Amino acid sequence: MSHDEPTAGRRVGIHPLFVVFGIIFGLWLFTSMMIPKSKNFPTHGPGTSPNAIAPLPGIMSSDLVPSFTVTGTIAAINSITLLVPLASTDSQIIALLQSFQKARRQHSLEGLLPATTPNNTLGAFSIADIYIFSEKKYANLESAKALSRGAHAPGEFYPTSIPYEVAMEKVRGHYAINLHNSSNPEQASLGFGEDASGVYSKRYKRVF
Repeated sequence: MSHDEPTAGRRVGIHPLFVVFGIIFGLWLFTSMMIPKSKNFPTHGPGTSPNAIAPLPGIMSSDLVPSFTVTGTIAAINSITLLVPLASTDSQIIALLQSFQKARRQHSLEGLLPATTPNNTLGAFSIADIYIFSEKKYANLESAKALSRGAHAPGEFYPTSIPYEVAMEKVRGHYAINLHNSSNPEQASLGFGEDASGVYSKRYKRVF
C-alpha cells in the first residue's frame, strides 16, 4: 500500500476547528486594528467640549512663601517692585507668585500689595506688573521703568541708571495682570520675558 493513499476513517486536510478559530482570530485582529481603543481618547468632564484643548500644567510649589517688602510703585505704568531675601530659592519665588494669584482671585490681593488700578471697574489690580528682586540696588523704580519700556525702546530717548538688559536679568519673578485681555488675563514667570518681542532672561521659566 502506498503511504500517500488515505486510510479509511482518517481525516484529510485542516481540522474544521482550526478553520473556525482562524476565522475568529482574524475577525478580532481586524476589529482591533480598525477601532481605536478607548484609552486613546481623552476623557471629558461634564460640560466640556470634546474638542477643547487641555491647558498646560503650571509649575507648582509647596515651599514656604518668602517675606517681601514693597520698594516702589509707579501708578502711571501700574507697576510694583518687591524685594525678597537674597537667599530666596526659585521654589520660594514660585510659592510667592502662587500666593499672589490666589489672593487676586479671592479679591484679597489689596491686603498684600498697593492697588495698581484702585478705581477700575474690573478691580484694584485690573492691570499690573509686579517685579520681584532679591538685590536691593535693583528693586526700585528705575528697574521698573526700564522693563516697562520694553526691549526695543531706544536707550538714548529713555536714559536710566539701570539698563533694560541688566534689569531684566535681575528679576527673580514677574507677575503680569491684564483683566482686559479675557483670553490671557494673567501670567507669571521666574525671571522676566516678553512674548511680544521674544526677549527672555537667562532664568526665564513660565509658572502660569
